Amino acid sequence: MLIVPDLKRRLFSECIGTGFLLATVVGSGIMAQRLAGGNDAIALLGNTLATGAMLVVLITMLGPISGAHFNPAVTLIIALRREIKALPALAFVVAQIIGAVAGVWLAHAMFGEAILQLSQKVRAGPAQALSEGVATFGLILTIFATHQARRDFVPVAVGLYITGAYWFTASTSFANPAVTIARSLSDTFAGIRPADAPAFVLAQISGALLALAVCTWFLKPAHEKSA
Repeated sequence: MLIVPDLKRRLFSECIGTGFLLATVVGSGIMAQRLAGGNDAIALLGNTLATGAMLVVLITMLGPISGAHFNPAVTLIIALRREIKALPALAFVVAQIIGAVAGVWLAHAMFGEAILQLSQKVRAGPAQALSEGVATFGLILTIFATHQARRDFVPVAVGLYITGAYWFTASTSFANPAVTIARSLSDTFAGIRPADAPAFVLAQISGALLALAVCTWFLKPAHEKSA
């Protein structure tokens, strides 16, 4: 595929944005755990606030360039809505995964951890998978419903949603296949065993597809709303 200059900029935006997101998720998790003195609730709170805040910043500054997907599930739904073509969408997903893994490695380097790791943190079972389906469903609904209601508020809405979903889901709301893959490479507070990652990804894709179906029915086009 010939990558035109504009697509190069968009791919770089997706790569660096997802990279900063994962550096924040993993780095703040390491910092929070080190400072929390064994109190997991305080550690999770620190992890939550940093991630939610960074999402607002990243979506605001990179949204005009690439749409600030930073998430293969989001890219999939936008492709199914025919708002991005298949090949650029695939390139987005590759850029997101590359950025996510690089962000994890950057966090490890900043905190003096071994760069290459595999997580041993167990996140298995039906409740965890259900949580990921719910988390991703809610994320997609938040993006599209807020975009229709008040487009300029999407960055804040997404940041606030993830902040809340960290706490109301048993899985702490990964809601992102690239995030899941990258976090399986970090044996830190934010990690997930590689063996548990496929169930998360399947649940995330399922939740996203269900959200697409609901949004297609629920969010009427502007000309229908006034009818």
